[in-house]
Amino acid sequence: MNKFWNWIKNEGERTLYLDGYIAPESWFDDEVSPKEFKAELEAATGDIAVWINSPGGDFFAASQIYTMLKDYSGKVTVKIDGIAASAAAVIAMAGDEVLMSPTAMLMVHNPSTFVWGEEADMQKGIEMLAEVKEAIINAFEAKTGLERKQIAKMMNAETWFSANKAVELGFADEILYSEPPPQVTDFMFDRVTVVNALLQKLPVKERPKPVITSNNGVSYEQLIKRLELIKGR
Repeated sequence: MNKFWNWIKNEGERTLYLDGYIAPESWFDDEVSPKEFKAELEAATGDIAVWINSPGGDFFAASQIYTMLKDYSGKVTVKIDGIAASAAAVIAMAGDEVLMSPTAMLMVHNPSTFVWGEEADMQKGIEMLAEVKEAIINAFEAKTGLERKQIAKMMNAETWFSANKAVELGFADEILYSEPPPQVTDFMFDRVTVVNALLQKLPVKERPKPVITSNNGVSYEQLIKRLELIKGR
C-alpha cells in the first residue's frame, strides 16, 4: 500500500507523519482515498502531533486533509521538520499550534495545472486556477490574519520563509528547541538604590557606613548639619 501518510501510536498520544509528495497516486485509488485517511484519523481520540516534510502535491487532497484536521475533536499540533511547501503549507495551517524546526522552510506559491484543448478550455483552466488560489488564501488568511492582497502577492512571487520569518508573519507560532524569551518588566532605579541594594548582600560587620546623597550631590553628613542649624534658630 503506497500512502503519503503514516500513523504512529505511542503511549498516550498519536503522531501523524506526512512525508513526501502528497497523493503520489490518484485520490481516486482506494489505497490513498480520503475515506481511508479519515478512518485512520478517527480510529482513536486525543491530541495528535502532525510532522510535515513535503514539497506539496495535489491541492484537493491537501484541502481534504486540512478540513479533516480542522474538524478533529482533539488538539492538532503541526511540526514542520523539513519543508512545508505548496499544498503541504495549506495542511500546516490546520494546526491549532504550528511549530517549525529552526532549519525548516515554508513556501507558498500560485497553483498550477495542465490544460489540454481549445481556447475555451484554456479560459476555463485560468478561471479554475483563480478560484483555487482564493481557496488557498482562505487557509493562510485564517491562520495569519494577513490581508488577502498581501498573501496573494507572496504567492505570485513564490515566497520562501525561514522559521523566524514564518513566526513573524503568523504562518507559525513558535520555533522548536528554542528557549522562550526572558520576561522583562519595565523599571526605574537610581544610583543610591543600587548601592544600598548591594550593601544589603554583605554581612553586617563588613558593611561600610552608607553614604547617602541628595539629588544635587550633598552628602548625608552635610544634610544633618544643615538640619541641626535650622533647629537651633
